[in-house]
Amino acid sequence: MAASELYTKCARVWIPDAEEVWKSAELTKDYKNGDASLHLMLEDGTNIDHKLDPKTKNLPYLRNPDILVGENDLTALSYLHEPAVLHNLKVRFIDSKLIYTYCGIVLVAINPYETLPIYGTDIINAYSGQNMGDMDPHIFAVAEEAYKQMARDERNQSIIVSGESGAGKTVSAKYAMRYFATVSGSASEANVEDKVLASNPIMEAIGNAKTTRNDNSSRFGKYIEIGFDTRYRIIGANMRTYLLEKSRVVFQADEERNYHIFYQLCASAHLPEFKNLRLSSANDFLYTRQGRSPVIDGVDDTKELCTTRNAFTLLGINESYQMGLFQVLAAILHLGNVEIKDRDSDSSLIPPNNRHLTAFCELVGVTYQDMAQWLCHRKLKTATETYVKPLPRLQATNARDALSKHIYAKLFNWIVEHVNKALITNVKQHSFIGVLDIYGFETFEINSFEQFCINYANEKLQQQFNMHVFKLEQEEYMKEQIPWTLIDFYDNQPCINLIEAKMGILDLLDEECKMPKGSDDSWAQKLYNTHLKTCSLFEKPRMSNRAFIIQHFADKVEYQCDGFLEKNKDTVNEEQINVMKASKFDLLVELFQDEEKATSPTGQVPGTGGRTRLSIKPDKGRDTKSKEHKKTVGCQFRNSLQMLMETLNATTPHYVRCIKPNDFKLAFSFDPKRAVQQLRACGVLETIRISAAGFPSRWTYQEFFSRYRVLMKQKDVLPDKKLTCRNVLEKLVQDQDKYQFGKTKIFFRAGQVAYLEKLRADKLRAACIRIQKTIRCWLARKKYLRKRCAAITIQRFTRGYQARCLAKFMRRTQAATIIQKYQRMYVEKRRYRQKQAAALAMQTILRAYMARQKYQALLREAKAVIIQKRIRGWLARCWYKRCLHSIVYLQCCIRRMRAKRELKKLKIEARSVEHFKKLNKGMENKIMQLQRKIDEQSKENRTINDRLVGLESSYTAESERMRGELGRLRGVEEDAKNKANQVSSLLEELERLKKELSATQQEKKTIEDWAQKYRDEMEKMVSELKDQNGLLKKEKDDLNRSIQEQSQQMTEKMTRAIAQETQQLETDLNEERSRYQNLLTEHLRLEEKYDDLKEEMALSSNVSKPGHKRTDSTHSSNESEYTYNSEYAELEDGSRAREDVTRGIDTSLTLKLQKRLTELEQEKQSLRNELENKEEQFQRARARDDEEFKKARGAELEYESLKRQELESENKKLKHDLAEMRQSLLGNAATGAGAPGSPAYKVLLDQLNASCEELEVRKEEVLILRSQLVSQKEAMHHKETMTEPSVYAADVSKLKDAEVKQAYVGLKDTNRSAAPDFHKLNEDGELWLVNQGLKETIRLLEQQLQTQRRTYDNEVEALRGELQNVKEENNRQQQLLAQNLQLPPEARIEASLQHEITRLTNENLDLMEQLEKQDRTIRKLKKQLKVYSKRIGEMGAGQTEGQTSPGQMVDEPIHPVNIPRREKDFQGMLEYKKEDELKLVKNLILELKPRGVAVNLIPGLPAYILFMCLRHADYVNDDQKVRTLLTSTINSIKKILKKRGDDFETVSFWLANTCRFLHCLKQYSGDEQFMKHNTSRQNEHCLSNFDLAEYRQVISDLAIQIYQQLIKCMENILQPMIVSGMLEHETIQGVSGVKPTGLRKRTSSIADEGTYTLDSILRQLSAFHSTMCQHGTDPELIKQVVKQQFYIIGAVTLNNLLLRKDMCSWSKGMQIRYNVSQLEEWLRDKGLMTCGAKETLEPLIQAAQLLQVKKKTDEDAEAICSMCLALTTAQIVKVLNLYTPVNEFEERVSVAFIRTIQTRLRDRCESPQLLMDTKMIYPVTFPFNPSSLALETIQIPGSLNLAFLTRV
Repeated sequence: MAASELYTKCARVWIPDAEEVWKSAELTKDYKNGDASLHLMLEDGTNIDHKLDPKTKNLPYLRNPDILVGENDLTALSYLHEPAVLHNLKVRFIDSKLIYTYCGIVLVAINPYETLPIYGTDIINAYSGQNMGDMDPHIFAVAEEAYKQMARDERNQSIIVSGESGAGKTVSAKYAMRYFATVSGSASEANVEDKVLASNPIMEAIGNAKTTRNDNSSRFGKYIEIGFDTRYRIIGANMRTYLLEKSRVVFQADEERNYHIFYQLCASAHLPEFKNLRLSSANDFLYTRQGRSPVIDGVDDTKELCTTRNAFTLLGINESYQMGLFQVLAAILHLGNVEIKDRDSDSSLIPPNNRHLTAFCELVGVTYQDMAQWLCHRKLKTATETYVKPLPRLQATNARDALSKHIYAKLFNWIVEHVNKALITNVKQHSFIGVLDIYGFETFEINSFEQFCINYANEKLQQQFNMHVFKLEQEEYMKEQIPWTLIDFYDNQPCINLIEAKMGILDLLDEECKMPKGSDDSWAQKLYNTHLKTCSLFEKPRMSNRAFIIQHFADKVEYQCDGFLEKNKDTVNEEQINVMKASKFDLLVELFQDEEKATSPTGQVPGTGGRTRLSIKPDKGRDTKSKEHKKTVGCQFRNSLQMLMETLNATTPHYVRCIKPNDFKLAFSFDPKRAVQQLRACGVLETIRISAAGFPSRWTYQEFFSRYRVLMKQKDVLPDKKLTCRNVLEKLVQDQDKYQFGKTKIFFRAGQVAYLEKLRADKLRAACIRIQKTIRCWLARKKYLRKRCAAITIQRFTRGYQARCLAKFMRRTQAATIIQKYQRMYVEKRRYRQKQAAALAMQTILRAYMARQKYQALLREAKAVIIQKRIRGWLARCWYKRCLHSIVYLQCCIRRMRAKRELKKLKIEARSVEHFKKLNKGMENKIMQLQRKIDEQSKENRTINDRLVGLESSYTAESERMRGELGRLRGVEEDAKNKANQVSSLLEELERLKKELSATQQEKKTIEDWAQKYRDEMEKMVSELKDQNGLLKKEKDDLNRSIQEQSQQMTEKMTRAIAQETQQLETDLNEERSRYQNLLTEHLRLEEKYDDLKEEMALSSNVSKPGHKRTDSTHSSNESEYTYNSEYAELEDGSRAREDVTRGIDTSLTLKLQKRLTELEQEKQSLRNELENKEEQFQRARARDDEEFKKARGAELEYESLKRQELESENKKLKHDLAEMRQSLLGNAATGAGAPGSPAYKVLLDQLNASCEELEVRKEEVLILRSQLVSQKEAMHHKETMTEPSVYAADVSKLKDAEVKQAYVGLKDTNRSAAPDFHKLNEDGELWLVNQGLKETIRLLEQQLQTQRRTYDNEVEALRGELQNVKEENNRQQQLLAQNLQLPPEARIEASLQHEITRLTNENLDLMEQLEKQDRTIRKLKKQLKVYSKRIGEMGAGQTEGQTSPGQMVDEPIHPVNIPRREKDFQGMLEYKKEDELKLVKNLILELKPRGVAVNLIPGLPAYILFMCLRHADYVNDDQKVRTLLTSTINSIKKILKKRGDDFETVSFWLANTCRFLHCLKQYSGDEQFMKHNTSRQNEHCLSNFDLAEYRQVISDLAIQIYQQLIKCMENILQPMIVSGMLEHETIQGVSGVKPTGLRKRTSSIADEGTYTLDSILRQLSAFHSTMCQHGTDPELIKQVVKQQFYIIGAVTLNNLLLRKDMCSWSKGMQIRYNVSQLEEWLRDKGLMTCGAKETLEPLIQAAQLLQVKKKTDEDAEAICSMCLALTTAQIVKVLNLYTPVNEFEERVSVAFIRTIQTRLRDRCESPQLLMDTKMIYPVTFPFNPSSLALETIQIPGSLNLAFLTRV
């Protein structure tokens, strides 16, 4: 293909750029061969000329089509080169927020510097079991691929994670380990996977630190081997570490930190257990403050230490060891603070009593003197002697730091060793997966020994990577049988030889270390002399003689030689080591116990320790050992690296390359320069180059045919698609070197797919143009025809309009004339009437005025006469009163004068003696008379005084008034006397009065005028008040209206609140139910684990067979809690016998399992108690309302209890009498004539036994009689047509009192059952009477107990009904109260009165109704009592006659009341023997085939049979039989489900039968709420002796477990079909096209053989539905199952859609909506639209709609937010980010639009979870579904082998 065909106008290319590395441009002119430059236009519109290299004439890289941008696999790009890779990564990272991308076999992971919700358990479950190319790139996909290849190929795997510091290597490795721990589980209950994960926080604490590039940078390399057993479950792990950065312990650069553990300890120094460590802030220690950044944002070091300590505990490192570790770490910090001072230029010293050195010595248990001595001195050895040399301050400081580094390294190795010990198990390892977390290629401004070792390791890994990639390419070509040639790729073996070969850099370094006076300078000179001229990869810097340059595979790196020798030696003063070994601290001694004798490569002999003299003779015994050398760091690293490479080469590698997008830790910020640098260094571009050198694009023939079908003509399409593709490709691409045909694929060179895409796009564009042309023509013609038709219509309507206007004008003219005529006539008539009315009004007013004037004159005259009359009368009365008063006054004066004179005379007489003597005569008599008179007068006086007191109080006020009036009258009297004397003055007064009268009249007139004015003002004021009143009324109406509106709103609000509360309560109920069912599932899982553990204990001596089946670790058996308890007891009994066998099993594991099981049981019980407490609170609230009723019932219940106790005591007494009678009979037989063995004695014993048997028979007959009387009640109304037995039965059916009824039955039984033999037993017939009385008493007691039980049940139901009524009344009262509170006060009072009247009326009616009912009952009972009394008398007479002639009773059955035995055989019960129970369970449950039962027999037959057997056990009152039958049934069902739990038919069959058995237990329990659904015959079959409510709960739990097992079974069947049928298969052919894919091929959307389609799902759903219907599953339960099925389909489909970028397109949305419509159609066909299944698909429907709606404007964003209510914000954003155009005509979603969506959805309160929970199971309920099938009609087929069952 010529360049001119590709480099045409509008073609886009990449050109180099200094800032962005590569910049996109578009050709503005076609390129022609020979052109020196290209005319380009940049994206910002700038036009430039791009000069071509005149030598090479290389054209710039072409840009891929837009539809290929953002691909999951970089190898899917048509043009494979650096700018295409960089741009694809940038688009995915910035625009789509996707951090993972495939590049062939490599997973490229870009660090987002932000926590993403893509690592949850739901994501792990979504990737589990998927092919690597089927889902979007993810670290979990790589982990799953490694896991599957390990299981499939039985080959060990490795995951190599590499990258720069800060690129995210540690996190990626951690997530890979978490994936293995989650999907594989562990082989034992020791939680090995938790221990593996627990090693991460420990290693991060002691091996990670903050750097300028990363807050949690791993400063060591590690390789973790995760071991698996034969079932591929985790059994342990092993960790290898490489090249710990020890220098960080003593030095940190700016903005960096030491290892995390030091800061964690300093942050927790306040804790009590750390007080003895003497720690403080991190800024107080030299080793932690050098970086000046002691705190990491968002990290709490205190909490991190708690996490670290918990991890230590989980790994078995106890508290004492932990404190020892912390003690050593604290000692290192104190050692760093030891200050060393100069003594002179060649020596140094430590000041005495240095507190930090003291703390160090106390913490590590060494002496202060020794430590101070050897920190400032060292021991040197010569040929003849050994002497001590003081150290300068700088060397002593370095020796101190070296000791700190050495101690930390020892501690690090000790922790790694113990972590490995904790992760090792005794189980044999079958395979392993290694996770290598190692440093990437590093280059800094100053590169030293650490960078050299790191880059050396990366050279080795890159070589291994290149060989593996080349090997895979070669295998692919050979597999497809296409010719291939060797691909040239970069081989870095020369660089590796330069480093590790003989006389290489490491060899020269080790040799220089052995030299006594070796230095970095001499080593550099040796390097120059050896390699400078012989190796092209080794260079010398121009300006330095202490550095060298190596050309690595990634870049040139300049290394500084300073410090190489010292770091390679890793020298520590041996005397310091000896002091450490002599420590009293056990842990420190353990750290140094493996210390080699020689501590430096120079072979110096360690001394004896302690204080030494300056000259010491050498120890000859150690001369031989002095030659031993410690391996250098470089040698150790080379050997460990060689072991690592051997391990990796023996495994299948998987590569994860971590990329650091920027150096500033900014979230989702992409720096192209840094990214390209890392891509070159990590080998990604090398992979691209190797792929591009061959055939990078690969298509299957089917995919090629589907994609490029548009380029073929009809004649080119042949039946053989492979031949069709060959023919078409030969026509389209002339150069046959550009492609190759393989067995199953077509291989294309780079760029060919882009060329084919261009041809396809051109063909589609031409087709679109043609379609547009035709459509536009059709639209134009349609528009013309519409316009012509519209014009004709307009003309027609216009002409019609004009004609109508003319007619309208003429009509209006005529109408106007008529109107004018009548108007003028009306005006004249109105004018005349106005004048006439005015004249009449004037006349009326004038006449009225004259009449009023005349009336006023008459009125004034009459008033004047009245005034004169009144004044004259008043004057006369005044004159009379004055005269009368004067006369009375004169009389008083005269009488006073006379009285005074008389008094004077009496006084004179009293003084005379003679008079006194005269008067004294007869004085005694007079005194007596006077005394009596005085007494009478005193009585009268008292009476009068009382009256006077009353009168005085009454006339006091009147007297006061009269005094005032008297004063006034006296004045008037005096005036009258004066006027009487002066007549003239009276005349003058009369004149004056006349004048006053006239003045008064004037004043009156004035007052009248004022009154008129006042009246007018008042009228005006009244009118204003009326207006104000109207306004107030209007305001009142408005307020009433607003109040009504508010009340309506309040009512609506309350309604909504009630609805929300109801919904919340329903939600809470479902959550509680779901929680309970989850706890039940957890309980079942623990039971299964317990059973597995028990089996392992029993079979521990056997070796498990190897297998390759991948199973869930939680799969085990099902056992009920009752079985668990019994088996656990048996296990305890048998554990002593198996003590030797179980000795090897982890007993702590068993205790932990038992403890966990107990906790779950307690939690389950606490939940039940909580529910019961809530119910009790509710019942307590109800109980307050009916306490008085219960008190009233208490006396009656007490009476019944006493009565029952009395009857029981009487029964015991009768039994005792019977026993004594037997003893007496035995005694009489021994002493009397009838000795034992005599005929009379045998007859007596036989009769007694017969009586006992007859007693048991009578019990059954009483029960049967009671059931028959109920059914025969309606058939016995007409007494005259009935025989005597029917009369007897009718009479019995009418009895209500249990005692009278039983007595009546007893009399009848006595008459008909007495036999002559009983009378002959003894002379008096006492034994027969005792026997009959005993039978009657027992019947009476049984009847009373059953009656009391029914009475109690009825009372409980009545109380519940009354409580419900009280609750309803309370609710109604609350509603009325709420309504009344909203009314005004007057209306509120009226409403309250009305409500009270209504309540009292209702209560009155209820009381009247109860009174009438009681009256009717009394009348009825009186009537029945009369009838019963009469009949009892008749029966007594008949009995007397029967006793006189017993033979007649036998011969003539007058009262034949025997119970017919034939009904006893059909009571719906099945009898079996105790020993046949196992056979029953075996034949009916364990060996029953569901298919035969479902097809040939009635649904639920096993449940009916089991219940009929249970009924018989209840009937015979055998509680042991009931218990064992139920327990055996439950355990057998669990056993068959454990054995055949994967068979849907079996699980469905036993779910239906368990539910039917549960319904039968409810239906025949005797509870009123269940009995109301039964027929009368079914009510007779109710259980009578046992209450199985607890067993109903157990069976309900069993049904829940079976339901969950059914859901899991269906999920396992549907899971492989869902993604293929709902997403990948093209139900509508031709809608979506296949995009180019990379090396990781996905399943084609074209249906091949074996591919599941939507029809497969529908057929499977129909099979599920028909199976459940055949098994008789309840319809409501079927609806719940279907709802769960549809939820699984919707959740799995949506989750895969969210994790697959290639599925998020417009066409795929159409496919999904069509598939959903087919599912809805299936629901309609099955009549299941109301089951809620459609609603579970709502998230999937909305996701499909989201793929199809417009996604551009703000209106589109608003529509999306209002439409996608069932999707979370994370899901919406994820779909928009993943939206990928399949064709060039579709547009991508802009970043701005996605941000708009996020802004609008910011306020949503929802879970941040991305995926739906596919493991979620809706809480199941079992609504009561009674059966109409009569038990007595059930027939047992012979095929069930249940002949041992007897029908009863």
